[in-house]
Amino acid sequence: MTTHPGRARALALIAAVSAVALAFATPVALADEIPLAPGHRLVEHYDGAPAAARPVPGDAPAQHPHLAPNGRSGMHADGAGSGTHPFSGPLGRDPKVSSEKIAAVGGECATVTFDAGGRLLTVCGTFSGFLLKLLDPRTLDTLAEYKLPQRSSTVEAITRLDFEKIFKDTSGGAYFYLDDRDRVVLADSRQHVLRIAHRQKSHGAWEFVVEDDWDLTPLVPHDCVSWTNLFPSGVCDPVTSVMPDWDGRIWWVTRLGRVGTVDPATGTLRAIRLSGEEIQNSFSVAEDGVSIVSDHALYSFRADADGTPRVQWRQTYDRGTGTKPGSVNQGSGTTPDLFGDGGPAGPYVAITDNADDRMNVLVYRRGVDVPAEQRLVCKVPVFGSGASTTDNSLISWGNSLVVENNYGYENPTSLTFGRSVVGGAARIDVRPDGSGCDTVWESDVRSPSTVPKLSTANGLLYFYEKRPNPLGVDAWYLTAVDFRTGKRAWQRLTGTGPAYDNNWAPITIGPDGTAYVGVFNGIVAVRDGG
Repeated sequence: MTTHPGRARALALIAAVSAVALAFATPVALADEIPLAPGHRLVEHYDGAPAAARPVPGDAPAQHPHLAPNGRSGMHADGAGSGTHPFSGPLGRDPKVSSEKIAAVGGECATVTFDAGGRLLTVCGTFSGFLLKLLDPRTLDTLAEYKLPQRSSTVEAITRLDFEKIFKDTSGGAYFYLDDRDRVVLADSRQHVLRIAHRQKSHGAWEFVVEDDWDLTPLVPHDCVSWTNLFPSGVCDPVTSVMPDWDGRIWWVTRLGRVGTVDPATGTLRAIRLSGEEIQNSFSVAEDGVSIVSDHALYSFRADADGTPRVQWRQTYDRGTGTKPGSVNQGSGTTPDLFGDGGPAGPYVAITDNADDRMNVLVYRRGVDVPAEQRLVCKVPVFGSGASTTDNSLISWGNSLVVENNYGYENPTSLTFGRSVVGGAARIDVRPDGSGCDTVWESDVRSPSTVPKLSTANGLLYFYEKRPNPLGVDAWYLTAVDFRTGKRAWQRLTGTGPAYDNNWAPITIGPDGTAYVGVFNGIVAVRDGG
């Protein structure tokens, strides 16, 4: 990853190291609000006007039989990776902001899911280890907590003063899913897949219970950095993500290109290796297979009878000549989107590439029998020359795709002192007959690193925006954009300072209409007033 040299960055990293030392020395109360940095009185707190709810027509992705209902099962909302929620998010009517500080430094709550009672299940990153937390949806109070082991990247960052290790690490439980019985399924930093239930005890308190623990280390190299193994001589291959297929088999992928399965009934493990390829993102599942993108190619997989992953088809793409600022590695930064199942020319799968000059949105037909020369539906360049990349999933609804530009963002030190990114978002539609794609609109919204979301119930896209500020104020906003036109409807200040940087975390719309955003210091909630 290209770094940004300069005195400002050096000072920021020194401050971060000092804060880490303080975090180990001082206990932190979990119920605190995230403090605002100086300058919050110098910026607009609300701009725009309340929107009217205008549901967008279309069919939701097929409900995955082994996931919680669409909209509340994972980072990308459903098994297809659509990034859409069936709940109406805030409309901008006197929106109120609340937050919870998880740790003195760090504490970001990335993936947010919801159980049947509307309670939040989330994994929050701290320097002592990830925390699986059950939160009250209104107060954000912690109802239960389960500590996951510390990631090797955290130990490396502290001992080698290289905080890029943390900000580019997608392993350890950040990508988890909620299954059809409201159980969290994740892969921890020990290369174990855990299935964790939560329950309320007789006296009313909540607790987490590990129901299943599958050890992947017989198939995954695990000589990782730890406090007792600071200089390992072997290979460490962290597990990036887990998802179930349509038969209930749990699939997992690793950073160094291993693709495997766990049979939850027998514990049988199977795996293959995509030699020389990395997998840094999550993946998507439909009835016709498992879609995984590496830094070289897009794949469709199925499992053989014994659980061994088998490639149905493979499609290479333009991976460019290097890693751009705003990307985790040299390759697509997207989780595949599976969409268009009901259309005459579908079904489709969409990703972005990593082309040098302008990134392209790529749409492919995903049928197994599609001839190679007919698989590509369209290749649409987006954003400006020499300044386009994304490390977040697309939004897909009907035959529409929305893509965001993350070029220039690397970590919370990238945007301090009032800086921002070039930004941009665009909507691209596949033509009804599948003959190609067209750009519907482009927006100048500056959303540095958010997994954006669409509320299909009200027709609003939600971005987490930071605009340049000549006074050096780092102001962060939840911004609502009209899905049909690409115009801003309204924006609400969530906070000021690096603690409010979302650092790749998604926006998530809850069943009660609240928009939640994981931020560097914890989690923020925005809901309509009244």
